[in-house]
Amino acid sequence: MNKSTKRRLKIGTRNSKMARTQTDFFVSKLCEKFPGTEYSIIPVTVSGERDYARPIAELGIQGAFVKELEEALLNDEIDIVVHSLKDLPTTLPPGLSLACVSAREDVRDVLVSKNNLGLQQLAPGSSIATSSRRRVSQLSAVRNDLVFMDIRGNVPTRIDKLDDGYCDALILAACGLKRIGFANRISEYLDLEISLPVPGQGALGIECRLADHEVIHKLQTLDDVKTRFEITAERAFLAEVGGGCSMPVGALAIFQSLGQLTLTGCITSLDGKQVFREAMTATATEAEELGINLANHLLEKGARAIVQELRALTPLAVSPP
Repeated sequence: MNKSTKRRLKIGTRNSKMARTQTDFFVSKLCEKFPGTEYSIIPVTVSGERDYARPIAELGIQGAFVKELEEALLNDEIDIVVHSLKDLPTTLPPGLSLACVSAREDVRDVLVSKNNLGLQQLAPGSSIATSSRRRVSQLSAVRNDLVFMDIRGNVPTRIDKLDDGYCDALILAACGLKRIGFANRISEYLDLEISLPVPGQGALGIECRLADHEVIHKLQTLDDVKTRFEITAERAFLAEVGGGCSMPVGALAIFQSLGQLTLTGCITSLDGKQVFREAMTATATEAEELGINLANHLLEKGARAIVQELRALTPLAVSPP
């Protein structure tokens, strides 16, 4: 194919600084692998960015941060989307493919607080802002004297709210803060025993049309095999539990030597009083079965009652600043 007929890839992205930074990062890898790649960046506004007044779980939209991007893919308006993998529902629309998973970055949650205080240094009654039921439930298990409140908006907006007195601290993902240059605001990296991440945290997922063989071929050359095994187990765990991102579910798989995969899963009641957490190991090629088996093990041990209750629970209310 000569230069005049070379295909120009249309790459969709959300409008936030985080999304654009992630997209630029992946595009640089793509261009490094395939020199001369021509592309256009196309911003797409998604449902989750239109309504910041309500908690995420209250929006009633599966994939609130990806729906419009996936529709643009299916309509041939764009060719590729770079997602934060944690935002991508476990079931993709027919005709789409998760063709590439990036090498994983820091998976930990972090505390960003006034006066740079750590979790155990916060005074009783301190207010912690997060949009995640998972984080509320897991932190409540170790600090039930804290007050949790909902917060929406991108990372810079949330940090501005903290600085303006909306809350005493935030819980955010380490990888996101690092990606956009806010690592200096991290007060504490939370131990994985305290806060087990959401499935897929720290990785990028690149989605395209299943029938677009040219794009799939290019994307698969950038797929990180170890991370692919890990997120397959984690997403299978979440899918088997059900409920999507509104569920207080944490999961982290770690690829080990000799092709083994260890998956830790956690289902916690919103008040933190009931914690179902265990780990299982299997060969990496059995990643999906590993996720399903661990999920069913925890559900049978008693976590099913938590899941059923939370499916009907009114979302977290926003407390006044």
